[in-house]
Amino acid sequence: MSQELMLKYGCNPNQKPSRIFMQDGSELPIEVLNGRPGYINFLDAFNSWQLVRELKEATGLPAAASFKHVSPAGAAVAVPMSDTLKKIYFVDDLELSPIATAYARARGADRMSSYGDWVALSDVCDKETATLLAREVSDGIIAPGYTDEALAILKTKRKGSYNVVKIDPDYRPAPVEHKDVFGVTFEQGRNELKIDEALLQNIVTENKELPEDAKRDLIISLIALKYTQSNSVCYAKDGQAIGIGAGQQSRIHCTRLAGNKADVWYLRQHPKVLGLKFKEGIRRPDRDNTIDVYISDEYMDVLADGAWEQFFAEKPEPLTREEKRAWLDTMTGVSLGSDAFFPFGDNIERARKSGVQYVAEPGGSIRDDNVIETCNKYGMAMAFIGLRLFHH
Repeated sequence: MSQELMLKYGCNPNQKPSRIFMQDGSELPIEVLNGRPGYINFLDAFNSWQLVRELKEATGLPAAASFKHVSPAGAAVAVPMSDTLKKIYFVDDLELSPIATAYARARGADRMSSYGDWVALSDVCDKETATLLAREVSDGIIAPGYTDEALAILKTKRKGSYNVVKIDPDYRPAPVEHKDVFGVTFEQGRNELKIDEALLQNIVTENKELPEDAKRDLIISLIALKYTQSNSVCYAKDGQAIGIGAGQQSRIHCTRLAGNKADVWYLRQHPKVLGLKFKEGIRRPDRDNTIDVYISDEYMDVLADGAWEQFFAEKPEPLTREEKRAWLDTMTGVSLGSDAFFPFGDNIERARKSGVQYVAEPGGSIRDDNVIETCNKYGMAMAFIGLRLFHH
């Protein structure tokens, strides 16, 4: 380890010089084992590492995150997967360890957004996780350690330039953090409040039932939001985020964006999608893009243009709007977290369309009564956590 690390450039190639260093003169808590990570890589690395470390502490399960542009595309813990999920995540041909399962879930939540991601693991990277990563398009990884086999596999990725960072799991930063903007230094206390089941005790709806799985998923959504650019909303189910809406100026736009991603996640499990017959040699990213078009309303234009022949071995039948809505109506048990209060009940109305039954948000809006009333209309359970989770 060293006290500073020179970087190729900052956020953009014209932003030089660029480095990371410890102001107190101590050693950096990281070691670069391979590659040359950049400025944005390290922003993703340090944010994603905090996320997975907190997920592991809160749930006791190995955790992983897939990060892009300083927000998670996916986050998950090591809950066993169904055969359907393994298929839509393209891991049905692999042996998966617990930490590999967590990453497969995190990557699979929104595979289009995860293209070229930064990976964070709460546990030592093993051969199974490295084997999975070796065939995905990714920029780098941060983990507390690597087995010899895993490191050897990762060093072959991207012609030997794949970024591999090892972090000291015992490192804890100072309680006060600083940031320079336009030559002015900002200072604030770090957001160290613990997110766990204790935050979910103030259930304000008529339905007071929060099953253990829902508590776990709400915690996942809230910890993910703690490291997502605000405004942000996260849908979670089955031990993973399934839709994250980040960086929107309006909360309803966050809810719609995240809800649309959750819908795509579930529609990928539709029998028609599972039955798509691709041509031999079509790469996984091209399959992801094609499936996204197939699920969207754009597919009718693709049919008309005859473009389907580029990817499919045989012409697929369209997935109609009626079929999509009928399938989405079977999605239940989804949890929803928000980094700040919902100002209107319209967010709940949108969330319901994506199977949301459990909600956690700070509360404190002058229209809380309207939000609670909307939850009661659909039998949802909602907890006011009294904790805002803005991240900038």
